[in-house]
Amino acid sequence: MPRLTWQKSSYSGSGQDDCIEVTPHPGGPILYREGAHPATVGRATAPSWAAFLRAVKSNGCALKRD
Repeated sequence: MPRLTWQKSSYSGSGQDDCIEVTPHPGGPILYREGAHPATVGRATAPSWAAFLRAVKSNGCALKRD
């Protein structure tokens, strides 16, 4: 597997382990991981990642509080 270049979210804090990182995988899915657990990598198709980002940007993923 080629060496991947991970991009840290601009919304992440200054700590090294409190962020979401993402990288496109050449010829494949979007890969993402949480900084505190870099060995655990999730995969998403480009359309599903785009839908996730739209939901986050529109506050569609906000936690619901009782």
